[in-house]
This record gives sequence, C-alpha cells and structure tokens, in this order.
Amino acid sequence: MVKPTRVTNSIRALRFAHGELTQADLAERIGVTRQTVIAIEQGRHSPSLEVAFQIAHVLGVALDDVFQYPDTSE
Repeated sequence: MVKPTRVTNSIRALRFAHGELTQADLAERIGVTRQTVIAIEQGRHSPSLEVAFQIAHVLGVALDDVFQYPDTSE
C-alpha cells in the first residue's frame, strides 16, 4: 500500500481556471503520462522538483500556488 504524500495541490482547480485544461493535455505538455497527473492530483505521488516547476509554468502560476506543504510546527 502506498502512503499518501503530505504535499497538497491545487492542480485540478488551476486546470479548470486555465481554460479547462484536461489531465491528458497537462500530461502531454509536461512530458508525463495522464496516470501520473492523476496520481499527483490525488496526492498519491509527489512530483519531482522539475515536474512541479513544469506544472506551475504550464498553469501560469508560482510553484507555491500549485503545491502546499502543511506547517507542522504547531
């Protein structure tokens, strides 16, 4: 069983805000499979730093607008 990542993301909302970009379209533009995009969106996979930057670039937003990491200092 795969342990979910603690990194959360806003990819789905940003795809729709970016002209309803499909998972397949995003995957093609960043050079991964649609299944990889699905796994990242669902928090089952953390992307490499390069893929994370590519996603942010395609969506036209800053990296921290796409990915969030919970503050564990509380």
